[in-house]
Amino acid sequence: MNSPVPAPDADGLLAEQLLRLTRRLHRIQKRHLEPVGITPAQSRLLRVVAHYDGAPRMADLADRLEVVPRAITTLVDGLEASGRVRRVPDPANRRVVRIELTDDGRVTLRQLRSARRAAAEDILAPLTADQREVLGGLLSALVDGGPEARC
Repeated sequence: MNSPVPAPDADGLLAEQLLRLTRRLHRIQKRHLEPVGITPAQSRLLRVVAHYDGAPRMADLADRLEVVPRAITTLVDGLEASGRVRRVPDPANRRVVRIELTDDGRVTLRQLRSARRAAAEDILAPLTADQREVLGGLLSALVDGGPEARC
C-alpha cells in the first residue's frame, strides 16, 4: 500500500529561499565593499553614525545596531585606524565618548552608496521594473509588519 505523499511545506520552502537570498546578498555586498576597504559591519556603523545630527555616544550606536557595546568598540577601532571616524570627548560628561565622522569617513560614505547600488543591481538584475516594485512592497510588508516592528 502506498503512503500519501506529504504536501510540500510552502512556508518552510519560502523561508529557505529567503535565507539563501540573504546569504547571496551578503556575499555580493561583501564583494562590492572590498575595493572600498571596509567590512559590511563597518559599513553599517558608518551609515548609522552619519544619520545622527551630532556625534553619537558609543552606547547609542550599540542600542541602534542592537549589539553589545564591545562589538561597537571593535568596529570603531577599525574605522578609527583607517581614519574614517574619531573619538571625541563629550563636553558635558568627560566619561562619555562620542564618535564623529572624519572627511575620509564622508568620502567612504559616498563610495558605499555606489557600492550598495552596484550590489543591489547585481541582485535585482533578473527582475523587471514591475517585479522590483512588487518585491519592494512585499519586503516592506515583511519588515514593517512583523511582530518585532510593533515592539
